[in-house]
Amino acid sequence: MCLAVPGKVVEIFEENGLKMGHVDYAGAISRACLEYVPEIKIGDYTVVHAGFALSILDEEEAAKSFETWRELQAAAAREGVDLFGRPLGDFEDRD
Repeated sequence: MCLAVPGKVVEIFEENGLKMGHVDYAGAISRACLEYVPEIKIGDYTVVHAGFALSILDEEEAAKSFETWRELQAAAAREGVDLFGRPLGDFEDRD
């Protein structure tokens, strides 16, 4: 499953001749290639798939996505499951 969760660009750098960046997802920092969005800048939000930033979102669009995410989490919790359908409170390792 692929979820398009916005992340905030916190650093831009070059690596092997490619525009790269660090993207912050609520405290989890990931590296992404920014070549497909050359106009992106620090502070912009982006959606990344398979390590490549695919689009730029403004802060309002990102906020709407975060709100929809919270609504989805709440709906799942009302059903007693997390977003992957696992029962809440079930922290046993699954093989």
